[in-house]
Amino acid sequence: MSSPWPRYVRLAPWLLIVGGLVWDSLEPADYWGDPMLAAASVLAGSLFSLRETLAVGAASVAGVLVLTARDDSIGTRAGYLELANTLFAALLGVWVNRVIARHGRTLATVRSVAEAAQQAVLPAPPERLGQLSIAACYRAAQTEALIGGDAYAVVRTSLGVRMLIADVRGKGLQAVSVVSVLLGAFRENAHRAEDLPALAEGLEQALARESTDREEEVRMEGFVTALLVEFPPDQDVLRTLNRGHPGPYLLDGAGGGVRLLDAADPGLPLGLGDLSDLGGSRAMAEVRPFPPGTSLLLVTDGVTEARNAAGTFYDPVTRLAPLGPFEGPQQLIDAVVRDVERWTGGSRDDDMAILAVTRAADRPPAGRPGSGPGG
Repeated sequence: MSSPWPRYVRLAPWLLIVGGLVWDSLEPADYWGDPMLAAASVLAGSLFSLRETLAVGAASVAGVLVLTARDDSIGTRAGYLELANTLFAALLGVWVNRVIARHGRTLATVRSVAEAAQQAVLPAPPERLGQLSIAACYRAAQTEALIGGDAYAVVRTSLGVRMLIADVRGKGLQAVSVVSVLLGAFRENAHRAEDLPALAEGLEQALARESTDREEEVRMEGFVTALLVEFPPDQDVLRTLNRGHPGPYLLDGAGGGVRLLDAADPGLPLGLGDLSDLGGSRAMAEVRPFPPGTSLLLVTDGVTEARNAAGTFYDPVTRLAPLGPFEGPQQLIDAVVRDVERWTGGSRDDDMAILAVTRAADRPPAGRPGSGPGG
């Protein structure tokens, strides 16, 4: 009810009143316009504020009162019935308005709780960590939802900045529960694991412990695709480890070029470690150059599997290249979200999480003030 409606929607109840009264004036014996007056009151009650609903109802009653006076039916049974029907429709519109307002307040309360839960489970990453500027975005496929099975996290450690973006199989509360376990395990193991394979193993073990109390079918079919990224301190490189997740995209800050960083040997998603023990290969970290001025874009399959009307998947490489270069990670994310909405026509079937990182073009001095001799 707080959203601004288009002009034609706001005029609809008044047009119905005018149409109903005109119709009644042309056919006073049958009052064919009464349904239009009733529809005007109910429509106003379902869409507008209480004041506007009362105004529409009062206009309907006043119009019918004028018609009954013109037809000399005031004081007659027909006149009383006509006024009673119109008044009943006006009161019905007010009742509808109050019911919707009450449910709206309940929804607002639930939404505020959901926002608090989202901030607790999926807090916004820091905007700046050393040379790295960071931005993140989460868009649920359902407008009523604020959080689902997609997740991201950023942690500064003694070994550098480590990042995670992941997609939990499934939806609903079960997926949110897995997300909370995954993010908690990442924040804990990011400080202790000596490299990305060890970090991935820590996440694997945490998910295995979490799944012991779940039903066998859910335990056998559940998995998490994940991409781990590490930015070592004082090095213009990044390390990636892919566990069945869409690869990241490297964007040239100068020319605006976009390149997909495919994993040479991607590992199995988290939660399927038993298959690796049976002969599958374990993913290893890969080192990539990440010079100043470049950006890294991490997405979930809500981006890469977004379809247009023809059923074609969204391709960030071809779609983002003409839109660059981008000033920073937030501008990059905004461009991705707008372009995906244009590509799909506004509707999506999956949640969408995006994490973007830009290395500053200007490198800070090697020594801090006061760190030199005699400082």
